[in-house]
Amino acid sequence: MSYIQQGTPLFRKTSFAFFAAGFNTFAILYCVQPLMPEFSKEFSINPTTASLSLSITTMVLAISMLIFGSLSEVWGRKPIMVSSMLAASVFCILTAFSPNFHFLLVFRTIEGISLAGLPSIAMAYLGEEIESKSLGTAMGLYICGNSIGAVFGRVFSGMLSDYFGWHIAIGGIGIISLAATLIFWKCLPPSRNFKARQLKIGKLGKSLIDHLKDPVLICLFVMGFLLLGSNVALFNYIAYALLERPYSLSQTFVSWIFLIMIIGMFSSVWTGKLVDRHGKQKILFISLLITLTGVCLTLDTHLFIKILGLGLFTFGFFGGHSIASSWVGQRALQNKAQASSLYLFLYYTGSSVGGTLGGVFWSTYGWGGVISMNVGFLMIGFMLWACVSKIVLNSKKVTKVVEFD
Repeated sequence: MSYIQQGTPLFRKTSFAFFAAGFNTFAILYCVQPLMPEFSKEFSINPTTASLSLSITTMVLAISMLIFGSLSEVWGRKPIMVSSMLAASVFCILTAFSPNFHFLLVFRTIEGISLAGLPSIAMAYLGEEIESKSLGTAMGLYICGNSIGAVFGRVFSGMLSDYFGWHIAIGGIGIISLAATLIFWKCLPPSRNFKARQLKIGKLGKSLIDHLKDPVLICLFVMGFLLLGSNVALFNYIAYALLERPYSLSQTFVSWIFLIMIIGMFSSVWTGKLVDRHGKQKILFISLLITLTGVCLTLDTHLFIKILGLGLFTFGFFGGHSIASSWVGQRALQNKAQASSLYLFLYYTGSSVGGTLGGVFWSTYGWGGVISMNVGFLMIGFMLWACVSKIVLNSKKVTKVVEFD
């Protein structure tokens, strides 16, 4: 088999294509996050209901990825990913014309289904086409595109809504996403190591169960759930907290705070390189520790300390996610797209659950309630890390004994 190696023109072209893909996916997905206070005002709904504009999208995205991941084993990687990006961009533009919140939720639901074709397949494509030594860097660059798209979608839509309203903000994101789709289509090389299979529901179901028999994969799946759940809860309600007293910041200023997400661009790439040197277990623990420290710092009422905490949380979150997601791709020996889809299913389900559950904690206990929920999520994350470390250590001991014999 011929693999794409780091440093070659094909590696740079592939990385740029997936950077654009990650940008497109997350810009569309998260452009509504800073607009939630606007939805609350215009449609007279509470913060928990407004959070459905994001939660419902991530939930159907999570479910749909299980289907697209399996279909890609039959139909191929690139065609589904390109079609997914194009459809999501078109429906994003249509969302801008929503006359009420119910229509907005319908369009956001369709967007979630459309978006599923990209993230459910991306990690499998990279795992098949990129050499193992370069996979950490390639995955880091893809997640880097995710972070840039998440930043741009939030800041751009928040600023435009402050001056022109949320309709123009969402429409602008859709037009830019069309351009990102064109870049992806032109730059991504066709699969060279993909082998199509016949669509056999029974075998796909069996392989799905096989993945769930691996305790390491289960721990990584749940860790993805906890990481994104805590992230979305934190950033969903930080806007409400900063728009209220004692801060009383403007919508534009709050939108600029989402620029802190750009830290993920450096974190994911830097973490990928550290993993290649020091191993996944050690760097994952450090990432979780940084994430927890950041969460706790946001309890401080001083604005600078609160923003510093958001920065540390973001750094640790993107590092942890890049490690866990690439670990899934390497751990699954067969049906990698399906394993990736399972990880992302739990990952985006965490977004829906954490985002909406965070609204309950916010309404009942305020910002301290949101942080308490996040700390609980991350403590479970440490327990999962300990389980994975123990299993991996035991498997290495067994391997050494076998080699010795």
